[in-house]
Amino acid sequence: MKVLLRGFLFCFSIFFLASKGFAQESFDLFADQEPVEIRMKFSVKDIKKDSNDSTYVESFLQYKNENTGEWDSLDIDLRVRGNFRLSNCFYPPLRVKIKKKQAKETIFDGNRNLKLVIPCNRQNGADDDIIKEYVCYKLAEPVTEYSFQTRLVKVYLENEDDKKGETTELMGFFIEDDDEVADRFEGEILDGKKILGTLLEDSAAVRHDFFQLMIGNTDWSTMFQHNMKILKLDSKTVVPLAYDFDMTGLVNPPYSQVSNLVDIEHVTERLYRGYCREESLMQAIRQEFLVMKPELWELVGSYESMISKGDFKVFTSYLEEFFMILENDRIFENQILMACRK
Repeated sequence: MKVLLRGFLFCFSIFFLASKGFAQESFDLFADQEPVEIRMKFSVKDIKKDSNDSTYVESFLQYKNENTGEWDSLDIDLRVRGNFRLSNCFYPPLRVKIKKKQAKETIFDGNRNLKLVIPCNRQNGADDDIIKEYVCYKLAEPVTEYSFQTRLVKVYLENEDDKKGETTELMGFFIEDDDEVADRFEGEILDGKKILGTLLEDSAAVRHDFFQLMIGNTDWSTMFQHNMKILKLDSKTVVPLAYDFDMTGLVNPPYSQVSNLVDIEHVTERLYRGYCREESLMQAIRQEFLVMKPELWELVGSYESMISKGDFKVFTSYLEEFFMILENDRIFENQILMACRK
């Protein structure tokens, strides 16, 4: 009898743990990549005027429950964020904060603080630019272990400034909060600290630098943590976390501007901004990217239907130019080995 009871308790424990695991997985915002449908209503003018990096305004968010198909409502705190897009775009980039009790047993459980990226303006191709920036985040995942998780969003936005009360449909995506990334790696985000690029862990740094070259991004700085975070893994190891990819050659939106950190004329000009490392390491990372080329192309191809034909052709041509650099010994030496920062 005791043997049977122990066996029952063991099986029950396994079932309970498995069920708990399945439940947690079902509430993982980033486990699925189908767009989450959400509804929002606020005044674009007021959100810009009444919120900032430290001040939130109360609002609400409705999301379409993937299991029931019903629209569930959540009370949220909302604020603007960022610099360039906030000043130069009609729609500001946003930060969404969901109360713990509200998020419980929803897809937002465990991810209550999120960045929300939506189009800059509503001109033609705005959604294409959002999808292209989102794909940059997805490309980061295979090439570097340390990256932000993202999830596509279809936003039905009612701007209270619009007297007609019309709803605008926008594509967007959620970005995982910095602290959630740190928790995943049992690390710590080093905010407000100047870190020399040469102090980053070598392999992680080179993968990051090759990735930035791949998407044509020069608008980042390790020292000033501009468009990147520094993740401390232990007392001796710090690695880069890249984000904010709209000002890249791969996305190339109409409002793109070249960073004043570099001497190029357009964002589509590639420039390797990484520090020089041992050539053997840089050659090894080169081979990693070449081996991953089919996987990366397959990933890009999975979003072809979401981007206009013309934009997708330009997007893929620009990406192919990166692999041409890696595949040619002379070009690789000139544009990477000789161009790296000493």
